[in-house]
Amino acid sequence: MRATVRPLDDSTNLREGTDRLRALVYPAAQDSHDPRWHRLLWRWLESHPLAAEHMHRWVLATEADEVVGHLAATPQWYRINGQRVIAHTPADYQVLPQYGFQALLLMRKFFRTIENCVSIDMLPSVIAVETRLGAEEAGEMQYMAKLLNVSRLPAPPLPSRIKKLLNLEERPVLNAQPAPAYADRPGTDPQGFHENVVPPPSRPRAPIPKPVQGLLNGGLQVVDKALGSAFGGALKVEVLDEFDESFDEMFEKVAAEVPVLPEKNAEFLRWRYGPGSPQHPVTILGVRGREGLLGYAVLGVTIQGFFDGLRDGYVLDLMTLPGRHDVSRALLREVVSHFRQSGVPLFRYRFLESSTSPQRSDLLKLGFFPRKGRRNSLLVKFADPGLHKAARDINNWSYSIGDGEATFWVRLS
Repeated sequence: MRATVRPLDDSTNLREGTDRLRALVYPAAQDSHDPRWHRLLWRWLESHPLAAEHMHRWVLATEADEVVGHLAATPQWYRINGQRVIAHTPADYQVLPQYGFQALLLMRKFFRTIENCVSIDMLPSVIAVETRLGAEEAGEMQYMAKLLNVSRLPAPPLPSRIKKLLNLEERPVLNAQPAPAYADRPGTDPQGFHENVVPPPSRPRAPIPKPVQGLLNGGLQVVDKALGSAFGGALKVEVLDEFDESFDEMFEKVAAEVPVLPEKNAEFLRWRYGPGSPQHPVTILGVRGREGLLGYAVLGVTIQGFFDGLRDGYVLDLMTLPGRHDVSRALLREVVSHFRQSGVPLFRYRFLESSTSPQRSDLLKLGFFPRKGRRNSLLVKFADPGLHKAARDINNWSYSIGDGEATFWVRLS
């Protein structure tokens, strides 16, 4: 059946159709059958200072008003070589499989409507559409994770002597079900953002036996304590209550030295993580010195893991004054301590390595491990050639995963 792109207006049919679409596209997602949650999320997005004039939403609908696709353009301020400019991000891009060949219509509408684009994506199919319509890949984000508890891992094969020593019985795994095909967007995926594009093979996930878990977890804690004791120096990290004016001062210092970055002043951070945000409440860590705020981190924990009921931790943002890697090391030390106290089995961190971020070598020293096959790409398109040239160079950027649409859909507690 033929489908056309229409603005998503106040039509009850189109609004309800968009709610039904999500459940059809993401049947296994933990929140796909909760339209109330997504209405709240869109009300939050519409509260952005730029939304009234600059946010757009479209649906792909049939002649019978059946909604078979959706795409939004969410606006944000960026600073590029000192110039303040608005760029849009393609958000909540979804189309029913049988209409996949018409998905290009939505993205074409996006690029014909907006002037500048900044997108974080992982799916090759979506990246191919965006680049076909004029966006360029600037580079990839780093993706690191830190294991705090082996309860998330499947049991490895153990020699019979070890099983006998630990008094472990053979326990067959009954009724093992194929792993679900997770949707390709954040919040629906137990392994992180956009990670299971292809359904993983069916595999029984027998847990590591409790006695072995205890030994391994104790070892992890000892190692982390030893690594952290010499990491970050004597800088004091404190838990902050709010995003106050010191965040404005710090951002302006960063923007004076970093060529390209999202505008993250106190107003934006309060909108992004404060009351009303889908990520509220979060934990804010900060380091202060004679110069004021030297750096901060924003941390969140999911309500529960989709696959096994376990909660995950996310470093949504970690930013320092340019070159203050001692501050980023101190923050990382406290990030590990915070998530260990929160009881999460592991936490994830996606970022662009820059003068305002931790260095990859420091993360490795602290026991993080890289996830090479699951990185997000940064894509850009700016109408002004000078701005586009600056944004096209990944080395000019300061960016964390919480700065854009990629984490808007993650439900935290």
